[in-house]
Amino acid sequence: MALVFIRTAVIFITLLAVMRIMGKSQIGEMQPFEFVITLLIAELACIPMADSSIPLLYGIVAIIAIFILHQTVWLLDLWFMPLKTVICGKPSLVITRDGVDGYQLRKNNLDVSDLIESMRTAGYFNLDDVYYGLFEANGVFSALPKEQLTHTLPVLLIDNGKADRKNLKIAGIDEKYLQEFIAKQKTKLKNVLVMTVDSDGRVYFQQKGKPYKILRAEVKGQW
Repeated sequence: MALVFIRTAVIFITLLAVMRIMGKSQIGEMQPFEFVITLLIAELACIPMADSSIPLLYGIVAIIAIFILHQTVWLLDLWFMPLKTVICGKPSLVITRDGVDGYQLRKNNLDVSDLIESMRTAGYFNLDDVYYGLFEANGVFSALPKEQLTHTLPVLLIDNGKADRKNLKIAGIDEKYLQEFIAKQKTKLKNVLVMTVDSDGRVYFQQKGKPYKILRAEVKGQW
């Protein structure tokens, strides 16, 4: 038991030292390669702690090797800008002055509901509360907000051509009314990228490949 305790303490101290040297990003907002390295270090640390037949030095050497690789990638990241994009990726502009960019969402394996969730986390509840919105390379949502923000909570009625029946029920809107509303915009459900509505009947409506519109709708639900 004492041997296991000592081995674990040595690995813990080694990991703590390596993580501190790597910098704050290792315990905060990690880049993709940093996340991979963190997972590898955790796995390598478990092996000598769990199996006393493996020399402790093997685990320490492996952790130090990962640290050296991290520093090498970090230096390449600083010296060669094109390589930075390959290793870490680049920000994706998902909201412009025209509205939501469906192509950028698909490129990042996201849908409108994911975008709205990220916006709420950042403190924005309506898609038109920001002039520009983007996902940084580490996945964090950043935005340039408008001077006046709306103070209502919209529900998502259409996400990439698909109606959300649960939210339609919350808003007190039936599918017939929705179809008539879409028809007035001279389009079809499958061509609508996003449609939201708040309790005041304020609608954010955007067709695929077109700028968004702010419209009005009759809502019977209260939320």
